[in-house]
Amino acid sequence: MYQHFIKRFLDILGAIIALAILAVPFVFIAILIRVDSTGPAFFRQQRMGKDGKPFRIYKFRTMDQRAPHDLATAKLDNANKQITRVGRLLRKTSIDELPQFINVLKGDMSMIGPRPVVLTETELIEMRHNNGAEGALPGITGLAQVNGRDRLSNLSKANYDGIYVSSISFLIDFKIMVKTFWYVALRLGIREGRQNSKKVIAQNTREMAIRTNEQQLFLKRKV
Repeated sequence: MYQHFIKRFLDILGAIIALAILAVPFVFIAILIRVDSTGPAFFRQQRMGKDGKPFRIYKFRTMDQRAPHDLATAKLDNANKQITRVGRLLRKTSIDELPQFINVLKGDMSMIGPRPVVLTETELIEMRHNNGAEGALPGITGLAQVNGRDRLSNLSKANYDGIYVSSISFLIDFKIMVKTFWYVALRLGIREGRQNSKKVIAQNTREMAIRTNEQQLFLKRKV
């Protein structure tokens, strides 16, 4: 009942309220982006959606126009050099993600769900397909985002996504939403580019050793 009806109703209601409140700030932010660097205020990109169907996601543009459009920021070399001055602030506060309320209203996304990835992240996409995580609408935030965010390995992200999709409830969504504010306020789990890749690999190795049960869950899960 919650997953198929109430969740969508709350998404629509939340998106309408958020967009109404953010309408004026959106205009102000768009002006700052245009003044700070050449290019449009909004950034559109193909992301993987529910049931393996791509959709166009909306974000505030935070990077130089010459930056690659088909790669995740964590995969870019010297990503910090390609992020604009205003963009750096928007990314640190996650304000760049707010236009995704438009996607929520359109039905492409939910407020809570697995984060939509670029189409080139084939490993994570395949893992989500195999464990059933692609069966839910992608979200502005999700279980993986409040348990490590960018610093998680693809395996851990897929594990969290699979666990979430198999146990969606109002209580879980509420807890994720509350924890999201905490993560954003403290700027936890953010990684820009490959510059910290050695530390991330070491962290992921320790994490994978601790989460043996989660790995088994992913390997055994059936669609």
